[in-house]
Amino acid sequence: MSSTIPSSILVVGSGAFGLSTAWALCQRAEYKNTAITVVDRQPFPTPDGSSIDTSRIIRPDYAAAPYTRLATIAQKRWRTDFAPQHHHETGLAVVGGREQKYVSESLANVNAIGADRTEVLGSSEDIRRVCGLEGKDEWGSGSTGYVNWSSGWANAEGAMVWLREEVEKLNRVKFVEAGVRKLLIDHKSSTVSGVRLINGGELKADLTILAAGAWTASLIDLRGICKATGQAICYMPISTEEESVLSKQPTILNLSHGLFMIPPSNGLLKVARHGHGYVNPTTIPHPESDDPNERITVSLPFTHVDDPSQQVPYEGQKQCRDFLTSIHPSLATPSRPFTKSKICWYTDTRNGDFLISYHPKYKGLFVATGGSGHGFKFLPVIGDSIVECIEGRTPEDFKGRWEWPKERVPEEQWSGDGSRGGPVGMVLSEEMAKSRGKL
Repeated sequence: MSSTIPSSILVVGSGAFGLSTAWALCQRAEYKNTAITVVDRQPFPTPDGSSIDTSRIIRPDYAAAPYTRLATIAQKRWRTDFAPQHHHETGLAVVGGREQKYVSESLANVNAIGADRTEVLGSSEDIRRVCGLEGKDEWGSGSTGYVNWSSGWANAEGAMVWLREEVEKLNRVKFVEAGVRKLLIDHKSSTVSGVRLINGGELKADLTILAAGAWTASLIDLRGICKATGQAICYMPISTEEESVLSKQPTILNLSHGLFMIPPSNGLLKVARHGHGYVNPTTIPHPESDDPNERITVSLPFTHVDDPSQQVPYEGQKQCRDFLTSIHPSLATPSRPFTKSKICWYTDTRNGDFLISYHPKYKGLFVATGGSGHGFKFLPVIGDSIVECIEGRTPEDFKGRWEWPKERVPEEQWSGDGSRGGPVGMVLSEEMAKSRGKL
């Protein structure tokens, strides 16, 4: 990292990592003369961005202590000066079978900080009582866990729109709506000077920050480092009376299979799976090569923007439905189908750690991605952390976690962070083919 402040910074992506980085840069006096541009392929709020949704869990409940620490700081902001109108502190029940180590490790980390109100749930009866579950199927409720009454959820799209307005008020950032085709790489000097757009134009900058979420792997070679995985989300309309009861209950997250239900809002109930996800192997021109014939295959998002008729495959919808049947059978009757489903694309890393690092090969390129399905809750603080890393001041407890990995590890050998459940190795196109005639 050079000590000189870049005269221009280009942020690729206006999701949680990109927008919060722009916000953090705007608030620092040392960047007052830096031109800041944010480019995204879609109009804001990006309809298929992983940070745009009805709800996201806000929790410090992590098996890795550094994330508990940082999420606790973020929580304080959610409660006070960061989009507090979109934050709902209704609690989170982290549950599972007896085999779930993540549950006990997470509870220990939360209790060590001592800022949260927790209650151990030693049986499925305890879980049903605390979460207000009507069903008695232990597959749904889990048999052990705890509730953190200080956790909750946020209206994700509402918070992103709030942050975008805060950034726009500062009048410092130029927002560009355009698709990025590739990085401008000078291979002789191994320097990145900006991006080439799909429309043929170029955006140049001293420093390019890639924060394109699950699309980042289309712009640099992230094989063995990051991959895009699609997660199932299903929605169901709910009555005012049902919402008034369920909205006061904690979110239930069952780590044995990754299924969870967030309290309903605005007449909509959401059931989803934080699992191993679907991969979408896609062969593309090598993003770092000037040879159009050199190609690589990586998992990339395929969304309802690409195909407006896209739904979650039958397998995913059935699992969400089975979960709802087991915890709230009255909501899961045949006369009440899911009316909408979508695939949310995570940027997974081998162990759930973010990738916030200068590129080891190219000068002028910084990468901020790898949210691994748990980045959004850090929205109030992640931009500050990213800027600290840009300045060579990586937070002490994240050293060795956020850096560029020393080696690439084949995806089938990734250990994960212990928080994922459900089927492994699903390919989106195969699951879609199996779904024909069933949906």
